[in-house]
Order: sequence, then structure tokens, then C-alpha cells
Amino acid sequence: MSSRMIFINLPCADLNRSKNFYEALGWKVNQDFTDDNAACIVIDDNICLMLLTKDFFTTFSKRPVADTVSAIGAAYALSLSSAEEVDALTAAALAAGATEEVNEDKRAQEAQVGMHGRTFIDPDGHQWEPFWMDYPGTD
Repeated sequence: MSSRMIFINLPCADLNRSKNFYEALGWKVNQDFTDDNAACIVIDDNICLMLLTKDFFTTFSKRPVADTVSAIGAAYALSLSSAEEVDALTAAALAAGATEEVNEDKRAQEAQVGMHGRTFIDPDGHQWEPFWMDYPGTD
């Protein structure tokens, strides 16, 4: 296990539905850190999602849990290796029950700087923004 990793803790209404959704994206469940309260979803060697039941999530903070279905609290941008990978991940998310949010102005701005991005909302309202950028000097 890498010494530097990111664990994104997300509250979810239905743990099994959320696990199934993220597995449909091709991400894996780490059973060592999964139980009735939480599921560890491995995105890659350095990034994991911790899907937490809403009841369990409330033990992490004294503040109320945001209603991410009706309001955005964060956007999770994920850099991918190609525009095709962005489209494939988004297609998998949509097939698994996500909704796509399209902002033509944002897409035009991204295209001007050599970027291709999409936005999908998971069943719990968490916003994901997979993107690919043609970084100067990487050709």
C-alpha cells in the first residue's frame, strides 16, 4: 500500500446499490475494508472510495449530512489517460444508473485548452467529472 493515498468518504442511502454502481464502472471492492456499514472501492493504487451508510457517516462529524441529491457539495474530478476512456467511464456510469449533466459552455471552454470532460451524477447525487487533458510536452 502506498504511503500517500486519497480516501474519499461518501454517504450513501443504499450501500449495496452504491457498491453495485461502482463495480459496474470497473472499480473493485476491497473486502478487507467492507462490512454492513462501509465498502472500500478501489479506483487505483492511490485512490479509494469509502462508501458509508448515512447512519455510519454521521459518526464522522457533528455537522449534518448534506443532501447531495438536491444540492452539490463537491465535484470529484478524475484525470484519465484518453478522451475515449472518459467517454467509456461515463457510458458505464450511465448504464449503471447515473445521470449526465451537460454544460455546453464548460465543454467549449475545456475544448479551447485541449481538454475533454464529462459530468455524471451517481445514484446518491455525488458529482463525478472524468476528464482528459492534452498536457503540453507529453506528445
